[in-house]
Amino acid sequence: MTGSTSAEDPTEVFVAHRNLLFTVAYEMLGSAADAEDVLQETWLKWVGVDLATVQSPRAYLVRITTRQALQRLRTLGRRKESYVGSWLPEPLLTTPDVAEDVELADHVSMAMLLVLETLTPTERAVFVLREVFDLPYDEIAEAVGKSGAAVRQIAHRARSHVAARRPRETVSRATARDTLAAFQRAIETGDLQGLLDLLAPDVVLVGDGGGVKQAVLRPVVGADKVGRVLFGGLDRVDGQAMLRPAQVNGHPAMVLSIDGELDTVVALRIDGGLVTGVYAVRNPAKLSGMAEETTLRR
Repeated sequence: MTGSTSAEDPTEVFVAHRNLLFTVAYEMLGSAADAEDVLQETWLKWVGVDLATVQSPRAYLVRITTRQALQRLRTLGRRKESYVGSWLPEPLLTTPDVAEDVELADHVSMAMLLVLETLTPTERAVFVLREVFDLPYDEIAEAVGKSGAAVRQIAHRARSHVAARRPRETVSRATARDTLAAFQRAIETGDLQGLLDLLAPDVVLVGDGGGVKQAVLRPVVGADKVGRVLFGGLDRVDGQAMLRPAQVNGHPAMVLSIDGELDTVVALRIDGGLVTGVYAVRNPAKLSGMAEETTLRR
């Protein structure tokens, strides 16, 4: 990119905040592709702004991004209504520092993004801006076009809603790695009992093939059913399958490749030392975020 290195140069200011803005958009949308589109829209609006009138470039850019993401979130909701099978967020291959920020990793996990899907667009925006980025209520109010009092009420409602559905405990990285390794070992060795020992009785398997790749169309519930579906799926693989660990959305996950081509990303939700959620993304359109590491920022 070209341009002056002056603090007033719009390109330099935008680039300095780009990772933060992407994280805001991704948290709100659960889609890397849509988040990138929002950033493009934000940039187009930003270059028309007189920086001399902007008191806080960060707050101004977050406000533009939030408004663009809110518009897209409502459109995305309509698209999901006609989506084939279950909808899962787009997985991201994240940089190691994302996992080190435990709070950020918790908020961008596949499990948390699914919880955020249960909020209304405005609730999601308010929750993300307040709980993840710790923005003042007055800045959030400007971003979502509500009064400060209304934003406080929305934040309280969203916080209560999320608290009732989020993972019950924060799992250490060591525990998550060990559980993932045991999960992978059980799958690779065909140890059904070993797998069942890792699964919570009410574990849920959600698959996302988008109508393009074969996947369970509805969530599968129960350790025995989930275990058999997982083994059955591998039995049907036509080609050389390889599982490898990866850092996805700030957490250990597995990547399945078939004949060297990325096929499925499998993320786990772990509560109380047991796997309570298995999220398998197969839709090729959702796997572009696995091509290279993504840096997320608060």
